[in-house]
Amino acid sequence: MASDSPRRTASPSASSNNTLHSSPAARLQSIANHMAPTTITSFPPEVVPQAPEDPLFGLMRAYKADPSPNKVDLGIGAYRDDNAKPWVLPVVKKADEILRNDPEANHEYLPIAGLAALLGRAADLLLGPSSPAIAEKRVTSVQTISGTGAVHLGALFLARFYQIQGVNRTVYLSNPTWANHHQIFTNVGLPIATYPYFSKETRGLDFEGMKASLSAAPDGSIILLHACAHNPTGVDPTPEQWRDIAALMKAKKHFPFFDTAYQGFASGDLDRDAFALRLFAEEGFELVIAQSFAKNFGLYGERAGCFHYVASPSPTSAETTTRVASQLAILQRSEISNPPIYGARIASIVLNDPALFAEWQDNLRTMSGRIQDMRAKLRAGLEALGTPGRWNHITDQIGMFSFTGLSEAQVLKLRSDYHIYMTKNGRISMAGLNSKNVDYVASAVDKVVREVQ
Repeated sequence: MASDSPRRTASPSASSNNTLHSSPAARLQSIANHMAPTTITSFPPEVVPQAPEDPLFGLMRAYKADPSPNKVDLGIGAYRDDNAKPWVLPVVKKADEILRNDPEANHEYLPIAGLAALLGRAADLLLGPSSPAIAEKRVTSVQTISGTGAVHLGALFLARFYQIQGVNRTVYLSNPTWANHHQIFTNVGLPIATYPYFSKETRGLDFEGMKASLSAAPDGSIILLHACAHNPTGVDPTPEQWRDIAALMKAKKHFPFFDTAYQGFASGDLDRDAFALRLFAEEGFELVIAQSFAKNFGLYGERAGCFHYVASPSPTSAETTTRVASQLAILQRSEISNPPIYGARIASIVLNDPALFAEWQDNLRTMSGRIQDMRAKLRAGLEALGTPGRWNHITDQIGMFSFTGLSEAQVLKLRSDYHIYMTKNGRISMAGLNSKNVDYVASAVDKVVREVQ
């Protein structure tokens, strides 16, 4: 018999009741669903893909993780002594002691342009203390975050102000060049191109290819040049070749952008390593220079450097320099506001004290001399073993780096079988060699060259 009572239907409270009476796992899952963060983002993978690890720092990480007692680091561009240890320059230790005992030292902001006592001496170092450009007030300088910051500030300045109608804004980089050059100029919106530089056949300078490319470049192009100890090849033009390059660039009205990270570190002679800079300044070029004190002072982590603008001689050059300085200050203010002080003070103390400056030059000769000695020993070791190929380029090249000519397959074989780390293009840091490992490296290279073509 049917009931006269109305049918009962499930209510929200009943549903809740069901949840309350469900299993603990189900209740936890329900709570988790309510608490789960939203998956919506403004930066999905198609917009912000995962970037690859920087190859050089990835190489450093792999080296540090390698437990082999025979491992050799030929990748990082930092000086090491004969015990494979970082070397604090003795003169830097003295400057540090002076600074620590200076009752006037403090941690206040530097001016936007940086430490005045450093800037003038830094320009003298590059152009010479008797430089007409300095005497005629055609130089303005800004302290930067080492050489990288100097290149960036220069790139930003050119992107903003190198806008002569009809003049090409492309930046020509040597092939190859320091990898970061590509990213720095691209990031500020300047187009880049390359000019031939390294000859794989001779493992020296492709001078004819370089000249042909600079001649073919549109008038007024920006040409980035390494002042000395070219990174990564270790190949520099001779003084006569530099004169030819300057004449060609003057005829084409090209704009020189010099990057100098190894003055004094390359040859051990500050004046010799500044030859190209002083030549172009004497030839009346308007130019810019990025200067680093990381390598030649061993101030890697202190990020001490300078950016310099040099006006060409004219009745209005001093006024032009003043205007450029004003705009550089604005760019600096928006980028870093004030540069760091410690490394700048160390460099300034040394550059402004004749006795310390002389000691610094001696420290530079120690570093460059040890590297030259390692070049000679590596070449001698390879030639004594009869390693296939010619190895004169090891001693013909200069500075911290050498382009060995080893293939990527050979490089990877050296890493996997012998725990020797270098960049895939075969560039080695000569500072990673020492009297304890150079024979081991020569022997390993000999075996790999014979086994892997």
